[in-house]
Amino acid sequence: MDALERIDDIVKKNPVVIFMKGTPTMPQCGFSSRAAQALMECGKEFAHVNILTDPEIMENLPKYQNWPTFPQIYINGELIGGCDITLEMYQKGDLQKMVGEAVE
Repeated sequence: MDALERIDDIVKKNPVVIFMKGTPTMPQCGFSSRAAQALMECGKEFAHVNILTDPEIMENLPKYQNWPTFPQIYINGELIGGCDITLEMYQKGDLQKMVGEAVE
């Protein structure tokens, strides 16, 4: 399975997943930290992939949905966006609703 197939598999198997630098409890980037914190505040479980430990995913993820930056958040297989979009959605209450519906 190549990297794009692995990414697709992860996105399809997890209702909510963040591809980030580090982990939610040990983020290695401010943007990843803020986005993961917003997801944690939603109070539901979510998957995460530390792109720093998987160079193939890190290299190929920008090609998957034509999104060049990290982190990347997917809900129900759909790219939500990165840090700024996630935080904006959280502040409006949209992120909590989407995560809650995805992880019922």
